[in-house]
Amino acid sequence: MDQRRDALAHWATAIIRQQTGFEIPAELEMVSGDASFRRYFRLRWLDHSWIAVDAPADKEDNPRFVRIAEDWFKRGVHVPKVIAHDFVQGFMLLQDFGDQILWPVLHSEEANRTSVLHHYQQAIDELLRIQALSCTQLPPYDNALLLQEMALFPDWLCDQQLAMALTADERKLLDDAFAYLAELALAQPIVTVHRDYHSRNLMLDSDQRIAVIDFQDAVAGPATYDLVSLLRDCYVRWPAEWVDELASYYWQHARRLGIWHSDWSDFRQAFDAMGLQRHLKAAGIFARLNLRDGKNGYLASIPNTCQYLLDVSAHDPHLVPFHQWLVMRFMPALEQFELGCSES
Repeated sequence: MDQRRDALAHWATAIIRQQTGFEIPAELEMVSGDASFRRYFRLRWLDHSWIAVDAPADKEDNPRFVRIAEDWFKRGVHVPKVIAHDFVQGFMLLQDFGDQILWPVLHSEEANRTSVLHHYQQAIDELLRIQALSCTQLPPYDNALLLQEMALFPDWLCDQQLAMALTADERKLLDDAFAYLAELALAQPIVTVHRDYHSRNLMLDSDQRIAVIDFQDAVAGPATYDLVSLLRDCYVRWPAEWVDELASYYWQHARRLGIWHSDWSDFRQAFDAMGLQRHLKAAGIFARLNLRDGKNGYLASIPNTCQYLLDVSAHDPHLVPFHQWLVMRFMPALEQFELGCSES
């Protein structure tokens, strides 16, 4: 028996009854869980629907979620409206955007270059709305946090998942690369950062407008972070010329809005370096989700994520030692791990 689910159902139906007069059954449909402890359910009545969220108060920062959601909604970002919340129980009732996650739309049989680029341009337009918001009340994406995130790569993926037993010299090599990437990140314009802006956290509503979810970890940080998360998505790989076209689309609009002032070459260096930081973090998180949380489905995204590391690091002369280490030491260990997984 799922006591939290039952309690959520009765709480949500009581709220709906109070606000609308609808007497609806306390029956929840599972929508999804995610990489956190949150669970999402749907309530339906006639042509109406709502999303009920189970987010245990001892594991999720629900006041932060609601605070950001209400602020962004009020300022025109297309996030779900918070209808009600109970911070003590860890329950929320949200506007329902439907089931159309962007990722499967991009990979449908009907998808083509034109439709994919159109959806991404929509997502970039929404991102620019987020970046136009004030970020003064958000925690900073500072040097300590950037380095802490990159440390997930050696700690969880290299040492624990791949059992590489990194030497002190290897740790020093990685620390030098991480310090360089953090320095480049912090030299960028600082804006509101969603922090997980990609095709599985974006939806298309009934009007085919991009809708934003999973925004509760927003920070004040580097302007290219969300862009590279979107265009060099850990869960997909697009042709380089598509990524270049979309990055240029963002850069031109960001310059017009006063977000970016530097030229294309400086922007592109910042974009590439930010992608390396993001992918180091993500690869480590995927390993941690498997080892600590028993969510082994994320292991399948590690090879693509690490291929980005290999490809992008090859073009930065400051990262020659790091790139060579990836080629000679890391990628063979990853390939051996993949081989073991395929044989088991």
